[in-house]
Amino acid sequence: MRNTFGNHLTLTLFGESHGPEIGCVLDGLEPGLPVEEARISLLLRLRRPAGPISTARIEPDPFRIVSGVWGGRTTGAPLCILIPNTQMRSGEYQNLSAAPRPGHADYPGYVKSNGCADPRGGGHFSGRLTAALTAAGAIVLPSLERRGIRIGTRIARCGGVPDRDFADLPADLAALAQKPFPVLDETAAEAMRAAILAAAADGDSVGGILETVATGLPAGLGEPWFDTVEGLLSHALFSIPAVKGVEFGSGFAFSDLRGSQADDPFRMQGGAVVTEENHNGGALGGLTTGMPLRFRTVIKPTPTIARPRRTVDLRTGENVTVTVSGRHDPSIVPRAAIVQTAVTALVLYDLLLGDISG
Repeated sequence: MRNTFGNHLTLTLFGESHGPEIGCVLDGLEPGLPVEEARISLLLRLRRPAGPISTARIEPDPFRIVSGVWGGRTTGAPLCILIPNTQMRSGEYQNLSAAPRPGHADYPGYVKSNGCADPRGGGHFSGRLTAALTAAGAIVLPSLERRGIRIGTRIARCGGVPDRDFADLPADLAALAQKPFPVLDETAAEAMRAAILAAAADGDSVGGILETVATGLPAGLGEPWFDTVEGLLSHALFSIPAVKGVEFGSGFAFSDLRGSQADDPFRMQGGAVVTEENHNGGALGGLTTGMPLRFRTVIKPTPTIARPRRTVDLRTGENVTVTVSGRHDPSIVPRAAIVQTAVTALVLYDLLLGDISG
């Protein structure tokens, strides 16, 4: 199985949910980048569970950078980050080793590994590995910001409750950067929390929509056809567990528009070419336009819920019912937001490296 993504910057993930450590290796980083460990800690904290709307498994994530950094700067050699697992309860998965959980990767992972996959907590397929993904994004985010690029992700919808739209992009992105529950309208945030708690009380879960905006990008990033900015981002975004759809700009709403409504006319503003609207989400022909890059992902409800679920016993071939115990999020949406920001940062940094190298 392959676990590496990227062209000029490659990221490899390793580890299992209940193994001793998870981690990542970044290869292709520019030498001399300042490494902000406080920023890594912040992003890991924003990903961490937050009270009753999240799982009770709270990992402190005391990461270690074991290579690729000297004197606080990248050396250009592969950079490896290790994050220990300390809060496992592996016994809760003993009865699931041959009974795949509905909605999880248990069954296809079992087949892919010829029955050798680690079943505890989802093993290598677990959302636990997004901690390493988040730490990797935190390595390159400061470099993007020094280039004037800002990235932020909000919960656009959760449990049927919508947030307000972006208004003042610089102010809204700055506000989201510190929020563990990244919603712009606090009234909507309270209603979302209530919807998550209501689902949890019913032994159920809810999904939602995340929206990411990146500003300050130059025009022309990306490649035509196979390495488009939308294609590379989508490729990476679908690595986030529970992402089941991606749309850019107006997305599926294009189906209800005419060409005269959706073509984003060009004009000059302050000596720069801009578009009057941004239905295309800052990308045309697979390349960035210089307008804000804007996209949304759909996050499905957490499939592990406290209700009996129908499955099969892989040893006997019989239909069975399982009840999954353990500690699970009634909604993964709030914690996935910072992961989406980190993934976006990795893809954009990779594209910038390609643009620099020609």
